[in-house]
Order: sequence, then C-alpha cells, then structure tokens
Amino acid sequence: QVQLVESGGGLVQAGGSLRLSCAASGSIFSINAMYWYRQAPGKQRELVAVITSGGRTNYADSVKGRFTISRDNAKNTVYLQMNSLKPEDTAVYYCAADVSITITTTKAYWGQGTQVTVSS
Repeated sequence: QVQLVESGGGLVQAGGSLRLSCAASGSIFSINAMYWYRQAPGKQRELVAVITSGGRTNYADSVKGRFTISRDNAKNTVYLQMNSLKPEDTAVYYCAADVSITITTTKAYWGQGTQVTVSS
C-alpha cells in the first residue's frame, strides 16, 4: 500500500504565504507525476499544479506567478509554495501521485487533504 500525507495548511491573511508538503510512503517502485488539487466549498475539485518526474511543471491560470510546485525525489515528497494568497484560494488542498508499485503497475493515490483558509 501507498500513503500520501499532506501537511502545512492553516489560516493566513490575504497577501501571506504558506508551504504545503506531501510525503509518499509505502510500497513504492517509482513516482511519476505528482499533483496538487483543491476543492472549495460548493465547487468541483480543480487541478492547481502538476510536476513530472523530470521536473516539468504546469499551473492553473489562477495561480500562475504566485504558486510554485517542486519535489524532492529522494524523499518522495512534493511541495506547494503559495505566495500572495487571496481569499479565493481558500479550499481543501489535496496531493495526488501516479505511483508505480511494480515495474508494470501504476496507480493513482490521493492524500487526505489539508485546509487552507485565507482571510481578507
């Protein structure tokens, strides 16, 4: 089994910063793409950022220039540095990863989510 555990959420004022972390553990052969999603109350879950195993990144238009996704492959960990936070960034943030548990088997795993609240 594979577990993803997020940390780093909390309450911050508008304009502030937070750094989310997500560590993967368990029966991991390799990790391919890693993702951050978010879901605000009453809204659908949306992709915030993605990073490939080679380090290529892509962002939702709403966070470009403010958020930075990165990863430490040695630690099986993905990060999301969030700067210039806005009230509309308030959501539960989830990490996800495409994990190869064997050389031929890849599955998607999700973390439990961490709350980010930005006050105005």
